[in-house]
Amino acid sequence: MAAAVAAAAAGSSSVEFIRARSDKREYRRVVLANALEILLISDPDTDKAAACMEVEVGSFSDPEGLEGLAHFLEHMLFYASEKYPGEHEYTKYITEHGGSYNAYTSSETTNFFFDVNVDNFEEALDRFAQFFIKPLMSQDAVLREIKAVDSEHKKNLLSDGRRIYQLQKHLASKDHPYHKFSTGSWETLETKPKVRGLDIRLELLKFYENYSANLMHLVVYGKESLDCIQGLVERMFSDIKNTDQRSFKCPSHPLSEEHLQLLVKALPIEEGDYLRIIWPITPSIQFYKEGPCRYLSHLIGHEGEGSIFHIIKELGWAMNLMAGESTDSNEYSFFSVSMRLTDAGHEHMEDIVGLIFKYLHLLKEDGVHEWIFNELVAINEMEFHYQDKVHPINYVKHTVSTMRLFPPEEWLVGAALPSKYAPQRINVILDQLSPETVRIFWESKKFEGSTSSAEPWYNTPYSVENVTPSVIQQWIKKAPTEKLHLPKPNIFIPKDLSLKEVHEKVTFPTVLRKGPLSQLWYKPDMLFSTPKVHIIIDFHCPLSSHSPEAVVATELFVDLLVDYLNAYAYDAQIAGLFYSIYLTSAGFQVSLGGYNDKMRVLLNAILVQIANFEVKPNRFSALKETSVKDYQNFNFRHPYSQASYYVSLILEDKKWPVAEKLEALSKLESDSFAKFVPHLLSKTFLECYVQGNIEPSEAKSVVEEIENTIFNAPNSLFKSMSPSEYLTKRVIMLENELKCYYQTEGLNQKNENSSVIQYIQVHQDDAILNIKLELFSLIARQPAFNQLRTVEQLGYITSLSLRFDYGVLALQVVIQSTVKDPSYLDVRVDEFFKMFESKIYELSDKDFKRNVKSLIDSKLEKFKNLWEESRFYWREIGAGTLKFDRVESEVAMLRELEKEEFIEYFDHYIKVDAPQRRTLSVQVFGGNHSAEFNKTIAEADPPKMYRITDIFGFKRSRPLYSSLKGGPGRITMD
Repeated sequence: MAAAVAAAAAGSSSVEFIRARSDKREYRRVVLANALEILLISDPDTDKAAACMEVEVGSFSDPEGLEGLAHFLEHMLFYASEKYPGEHEYTKYITEHGGSYNAYTSSETTNFFFDVNVDNFEEALDRFAQFFIKPLMSQDAVLREIKAVDSEHKKNLLSDGRRIYQLQKHLASKDHPYHKFSTGSWETLETKPKVRGLDIRLELLKFYENYSANLMHLVVYGKESLDCIQGLVERMFSDIKNTDQRSFKCPSHPLSEEHLQLLVKALPIEEGDYLRIIWPITPSIQFYKEGPCRYLSHLIGHEGEGSIFHIIKELGWAMNLMAGESTDSNEYSFFSVSMRLTDAGHEHMEDIVGLIFKYLHLLKEDGVHEWIFNELVAINEMEFHYQDKVHPINYVKHTVSTMRLFPPEEWLVGAALPSKYAPQRINVILDQLSPETVRIFWESKKFEGSTSSAEPWYNTPYSVENVTPSVIQQWIKKAPTEKLHLPKPNIFIPKDLSLKEVHEKVTFPTVLRKGPLSQLWYKPDMLFSTPKVHIIIDFHCPLSSHSPEAVVATELFVDLLVDYLNAYAYDAQIAGLFYSIYLTSAGFQVSLGGYNDKMRVLLNAILVQIANFEVKPNRFSALKETSVKDYQNFNFRHPYSQASYYVSLILEDKKWPVAEKLEALSKLESDSFAKFVPHLLSKTFLECYVQGNIEPSEAKSVVEEIENTIFNAPNSLFKSMSPSEYLTKRVIMLENELKCYYQTEGLNQKNENSSVIQYIQVHQDDAILNIKLELFSLIARQPAFNQLRTVEQLGYITSLSLRFDYGVLALQVVIQSTVKDPSYLDVRVDEFFKMFESKIYELSDKDFKRNVKSLIDSKLEKFKNLWEESRFYWREIGAGTLKFDRVESEVAMLRELEKEEFIEYFDHYIKVDAPQRRTLSVQVFGGNHSAEFNKTIAEADPPKMYRITDIFGFKRSRPLYSSLKGGPGRITMD
């Protein structure tokens, strides 16, 4: 496939952008007089506009002894500017106009980005531009934001991913910036600078001088014409100073000889053993047309028969494997093979490493295969030309990262289309994956008490041993003798990418077929003209969730299905055909998405595996062991995540506690599990959804095939169920004018963070009530964040959002904090709502209409791709609401909504002491607040408050909301 080309003017010159054939957008490269290089994108179909600025200044530029300064500056630019001096005017404007914003600091760059409703783009873009022209950095804001950076760092302290990454950096040359700590903390940005007599605000202003227009790249995505967008950027961004700064040039590789041939044993926080084998390599960005690392990661990371993973999985040693290049610089790079080990795998670490080196030897002996390279080229081209449209904010983020690395004509494609077959380049990288340069990082709780050092920033215990090439040779000799071989040609690469003719225009999904075993919902692709299909099969099994034992056994059944299918279905995923099987509240679900040509081949394999399920004791043991550890790791979740779990446990009927599920799983044996599976499947109903490039007759034939394979095969375990056995999930109704609260200690007292979730239950799904609640959330979201996080500095994780639980809508405020205990946080949330009453009552007609318009614009946002559309309709089917015209009906009501109605709604349901306010406060006390916990549980209940001490007794005492599934006039089984 030859890539399509689009000509675009850039001043007097033009750029021919290589782009996807399906891409109808217009592009233009512009360079302003201040040397700022810009990509303009015009998309007349978009309803969101977006922009992203990449500045070639990152954490590697942090001055010595001021670790985290680049990240701190990223935070500070959000505050205010000379042109817009009100604190957080930018974030307030974006939030109020249907948008989102964020930023991140990496090693060599800092990226800022946002999206917003198209009608508000000009004003949002002007506020954004001020980040880079004249930001204000008040002393007061500086101190507050150091606390926010410190809170972010404390949130990360118990993250194993961050801890191991920092350990890898620690074991590198001390004079290389890779070695540094980059996040920043109170210690690095306040305590130590003060000791040295430094004014951190002056250091910040000095560091900001590195932000020069010649080090910036900007992508702007709008609805208007290119000329119009160009006019905007010239007017808004020309005032950015160009001080002709030089971009940071990383010194050579961060690893010297002393950092190679290492085995590092590290002690993690969570349960689970991990092994990472890492080599320094030449960055493949230097050979992106040849794509050497793509070729090697395809083979080393393959999961089909004959692969490294397939062999170690069959031996019961590993649960997954990933291989590929990772880098944060153009000057150096790493190739890594990482995996999660089982307990048996931990005992065979040397054999696993030996097997990997055996496979590398096989690749050298066997030589580079042109057919494998060509197969990858074909897949990459197909993926590129048939790529799904994504949200503009994601598109600008991705595209800006190519601008400093590739010539302008390749900005839209980057390294996605390697096309030059160069075996010598592949061999250069392959030769670098040698015993002489290897670093092995091995994480396990089993190393407790046997480590000798601690990494200084995260305090990760570790020890280091040397692993010489001769030791590796011994490991290779004793490695498994199972036959390693290269993958066979991929049978899932689609040949037929033609589009089916749609004979009947269908606006919403319709029931195409209905019987005692299944029901089929169908919708052809009317919007995207793509050769793809989405199929969902919901297995409704009422015996899947009646006890903790049933839930964990069903979960294990699903895990085993995926495990059994992995070797065969891996090729399908490489060829753009994805599937997942996951647990639901009433059974399990199979979802397939991708090119329709070979979809039925994959579907048939999945169905046969389900229909002929058998228990393989060795896989049962390996998956049970991993699942037990995952349940144990619940204790190490963030406190706000634990609080969210308790909210669900209190609200939902038939939800079982993690502790009971862990106990049931620990006792589950393979023989009793083998007896459970036929029991589980003996009552089943299938709800099917088919959408995309598929004709109605084929959709019917797919479901007939499903029924024949599942129900009608000889000795089938599946039996139909009666309508009376249909399960629905329901939610308890809280009491008006009463605040229920549940207080508990965090499950990991080493975590200093505490958390509160204040949940305000409002009503069941109802169009007019929904829009009022959504409008309140839109108006209150940014002020809540500003008051609770920015002004009161309660914690880095702070949010006000909507929550949906099985058709019941609510508001929830989440705060995680090290500085204050949860009962104090809960009081501050109440105070915010009291303070906010006046804002609601004083809302001008103009502001009210502006907020209503913003909500309408967000609701009318078009689906970007087939998956978004089908997920929307499937949510309606799954919930039983079937409001396929939800957007249109809610928008019509919003257009008629009066301010007085909205205020009345607020008075009725949301304000503190409202007659129908129903509140639940879940408070998780972390290690910093154990004294406060002991004090608070001894206190008597204040008026209009009820302490929950027995969750299940409380649930039994409360009425339930009705289920929306199978209600009057809705299509059900019978």
